[in-house]
Amino acid sequence: MRHAARVAAGAAAAGLLTLSLSACGLLTTDSQGSPGSSGSSGASGSSASPAAGSVPGVPTATDPKVLAGLPARMEADGTTITVGDPAAPKTVHVYEDPRCPICQAFEKAAAPQLAALAADGRIRLQYTLASFLDDKLGGEGSKRAANALRASVEAGTGAFATYHETLYAHQPAETEDGFTDAYLLKLASDVKGLRGSAFDQAVAKRSYGDFVGASEEAFIKSGATGTPYVQIDGRAVSQDDLQKLFDPASFALLLRQAGIGA
Repeated sequence: MRHAARVAAGAAAAGLLTLSLSACGLLTTDSQGSPGSSGSSGASGSSASPAAGSVPGVPTATDPKVLAGLPARMEADGTTITVGDPAAPKTVHVYEDPRCPICQAFEKAAAPQLAALAADGRIRLQYTLASFLDDKLGGEGSKRAANALRASVEAGTGAFATYHETLYAHQPAETEDGFTDAYLLKLASDVKGLRGSAFDQAVAKRSYGDFVGASEEAFIKSGATGTPYVQIDGRAVSQDDLQKLFDPASFALLLRQAGIGA
């Protein structure tokens, strides 16, 4: 099974995010330092800082009006989805699997400020959609969600950004394979202008299946060892900084160190 060495990193509890090796985050190694192949849980990582709550100058809740104003487009590579101004001076590239609960934790912490920065023209926010959890856990929820997200790009300004936020806000349990066609359409009903014959048929017929497969290949070729995988101006967030992805204040500092933000 491709990418069988991917394991998860993280669960939020009692205001702390503990990165543990379990489902969609880090790459294990054996005693010789070679990549491991087991998907079972391993040693736990250390605890991250407590959730920041309200941080001056850092939004901690996504503004629906901001999302509604964000354009999205496909890049020439056929797999990268760009949100915001493609000519923005900085780039944040996020690799995610729609079923990954650690990606949901990242979105909760980081998405509000990423959307605001994209709306201000400071970054172009890019996504590559992985689907390896379907192979790991069974089902096709990641593939169905990635297909639906690709279809939403065609629905006009704000559709992809809003739908993307909606899917993570209402993500089913990872093991349930809950992103069914019916559920994806139900969630799409909450996104203004998204539902229609073109979108509904794309979901039902899996019209962007080739995109889904190519996106998974792009994820593998990126060098990512799990999701979420974040690159800031082409440079991957280091393993030492991974926990900063899950705290608004820490993530804001990480961006500022790259020249993004106040």
